[in-house]
Amino acid sequence: MLLEEAGESGTSMRSVGQWRATDTGGRLLSSMAAEVDGPFKKALVPILLPEKCYDRLFVQWDLLHVPCLKILLSKGLGLGIVAGSLLVKLPQIFKILGAKSAEGLSLQSVMLELVALTGTMVYSITNNFPFSSWGEALFLTLQTITICFLVMHYRGETVKGVAFLACYALVLLVLLSSLTPLAVVTLLQASNVPAVVMGKLLQAATNYHNGHTGQLSAITVFLLFGGSLARIFTSIQETGDPLMAGVFVVSSLCNGLIAAQVLFYWNAKPAHKQKKEQ
Repeated sequence: MLLEEAGESGTSMRSVGQWRATDTGGRLLSSMAAEVDGPFKKALVPILLPEKCYDRLFVQWDLLHVPCLKILLSKGLGLGIVAGSLLVKLPQIFKILGAKSAEGLSLQSVMLELVALTGTMVYSITNNFPFSSWGEALFLTLQTITICFLVMHYRGETVKGVAFLACYALVLLVLLSSLTPLAVVTLLQASNVPAVVMGKLLQAATNYHNGHTGQLSAITVFLLFGGSLARIFTSIQETGDPLMAGVFVVSSLCNGLIAAQVLFYWNAKPAHKQKKEQ
C-alpha cells in the first residue's frame, strides 16, 4: 500500500513500513503492536524465558537460536511436569479407595519413594533451584504420604498411620530449618539413588511374588516413567547439577522396570478374584 506525501520537492511515494515513529500512522501501528506484545511478553517473561531470549525469538524472530530454544523447551517441560504431578498419583489413591484395599502395594517401597522425593524437595529448596525444576516433588510427596497412610489404614493400622504423618511433618520441618547443615541435605539427596533402587526393586519383587500388580495403577506408573525421563533433560538444563540428573536417570530405569511389569501382568488377576469368578 503506497501513500502520497506532498513536499517542497514534489510528490514522493513511501510504504507503510517506511513511516517514521513520529507520524500518526507509525504511532498507531506501534501502539497496536505494543498492545499485542504486552500480554504475550508478560505470559512468557520471566516464567518461560528471560527477556533477552524473548527479544531474540519474538522481536528479532531468530527462531533457530538453540540456547534460547533449549531454555523454552526446558521451562515448558518443567512446568508441564509440575502441573501434571497434581494428578499423577490420584488414580492410585482412587483405586485404593475404590477397592478399599491396598493389596499388591509394598509399604516399604512407598516409604522409600517418599524418602527420595523428600530428599529432592529439601535439596532443591536449600539450593534455591527454580521451582520448575523440582516442583513436582512437592505435589508427589503429598500424594505419596496419602498412599502411605491408606496402606496402613487398610491393613488395620490407622493409629500407626496417624503417628507416621505427625513424625514425617516434624522431620520435614527440621530438614528445612537452619538447624540442618548443607552437608546433611546433600547426603540426603545422594541417598536418593539407593532409596529409589531399593524401593522400586521391592515393588518389582512384590509384583513377581504375587504374579500380578494388584491395586497398582497403570496410569500412575506410566506417568511417573514419562516424567522421570523428561526430568533428565530439565535438571541438566535448569540446574546443571549432576547429582539431580543422576537421580532421575536411575529413577527412569527403575520406573521403566515397573512399567514393563504392568504390561507383562496386564491380564493377571489376584488368586482370590479368580476363585470368585470360578
